[in-house]
Amino acid sequence: MELEYASCRLCPRDCGIDRNSGQIGLCGETSELRLSWAGLHFGEEPPITGKGGSGTIFVTGCNLGCKFCQNFQISRDGMGRAVERAEFVRICLDLEASGAENINIVTGSHAIPAIARGLGDAKAAGLSIPILWNSSAYESVEALSLLEGLVDVWLPDLKTLNSGLSSAVFRAADYPQTAKRAIRRMAEISPKVKVSGSGSPRKILSGVIVRHLALPGRLSDTEAVLRWYAEHLADRALLSLMTQYTPVEKSPYSRELGEFENRPISRDEYGRLTALLEELGIDDGFYQELVEDTEWLPDFARKQPFSSALAKPLWHWKTGFYDAEK
Repeated sequence: MELEYASCRLCPRDCGIDRNSGQIGLCGETSELRLSWAGLHFGEEPPITGKGGSGTIFVTGCNLGCKFCQNFQISRDGMGRAVERAEFVRICLDLEASGAENINIVTGSHAIPAIARGLGDAKAAGLSIPILWNSSAYESVEALSLLEGLVDVWLPDLKTLNSGLSSAVFRAADYPQTAKRAIRRMAEISPKVKVSGSGSPRKILSGVIVRHLALPGRLSDTEAVLRWYAEHLADRALLSLMTQYTPVEKSPYSRELGEFENRPISRDEYGRLTALLEELGIDDGFYQELVEDTEWLPDFARKQPFSSALAKPLWHWKTGFYDAEK
């Protein structure tokens, strides 16, 4: 039994649901660890992708409720299936054997105890590549402590510092202060960015990369995030500024956005963003080229949710392990 789920207060929702008994928390999940997809992903920042790709594992469920989520099938609609710890361990080991540069756990905040146990077992079984924690940062510092000694690299989002926006779009008015506390804790656990090699691409071994997705019509919110980063984390973490916001037409939740400008970032906005980076002296990190198509949007109902150039599948919730070449 996962005792931490008995009256679940793992995340800032503090819902107190007995997930061990099969009740569903506000994250949409019981105590079972459910996954949707695992494979080599080639669309991350260069030191994460490396040459072999990032060994990415998508966890079903989410303790936020982003209305424009591109992964809504797994974060909101529950697409995935339960795995025992032994299967999770095998996924990790098979990813390393397939050439993964790291193990990249995506959206696992609501399942930290089960994932921590699985990672511990995987390391005991010989897993030797870095572990990445890829999350929304809507996490308690107490829950993050369960990952100390297991996670090497932290990839938190810092979505917004505007509580009105976080309430309306992310279903969490307390997101700004919660995320800031969580990210500061991550920077305490892994206080220095370390990379290996001298060529390109170099591989990240430890540290924090703060990700921020710029939202259309909300550049003042991005400016607030970047200023906070420059003041508090510029010497301890890298920044990754993303401009890939894309309307997800298939998602029923996007209809809840109301007056939010549900459109891609414009070229004018993109120019203002790059100028803002220069103004704030933020030059140690990454920013995306402007994305103007929707072909990269995933579909987790398919064995290959991404384009073949972007990912190589290893495991899928419908079929389990399979050889993508067959």
